[in-house]
Amino acid sequence: MSEEADTLTSADIMKVLSYLPHRYPFLLIDKIRDIDHDNSCVGIKNVSFNEPQFAGHFPSRPIYPGVLLIEGMAQTAGAICVASKLTDSNPPKEVYFMTIDKAKFRRPVVPGDVVEFHMTKIAQRRNMWWYRGEAKVDGQNVAEAEVSAMLVFPS
Repeated sequence: MSEEADTLTSADIMKVLSYLPHRYPFLLIDKIRDIDHDNSCVGIKNVSFNEPQFAGHFPSRPIYPGVLLIEGMAQTAGAICVASKLTDSNPPKEVYFMTIDKAKFRRPVVPGDVVEFHMTKIAQRRNMWWYRGEAKVDGQNVAEAEVSAMLVFPS
């Protein structure tokens, strides 16, 4: 267990960028708060009308794509997996989104919404982590899924 992971309670955008390989326009979280090692956290996504997906989804009624909500969950989970291993003697080289199960979409997310990705660890074995995620806007569940992440370590 790394010292950084033991003391890390939040991650601003600069920390998130150091944990994940994603960049604009596919980095889908702005910060992470309430981090409890790799057990749980809350990722934050500020949905803006200026995002490229709204040009086509849908021009007359912009709706944030559900698949991007799931990707936001996966990025949030992946970031805390990486953070939990960064100061180990062999830190991870990459993180991959591996599985998605039990995905459900409850209501549309629109520009101006602040999405909170509430992630809770279900299991962890070797270099794989499984999380249950709930995407919420104003405390209301808008989507949920179970996702898994895999860390790749240098040989």
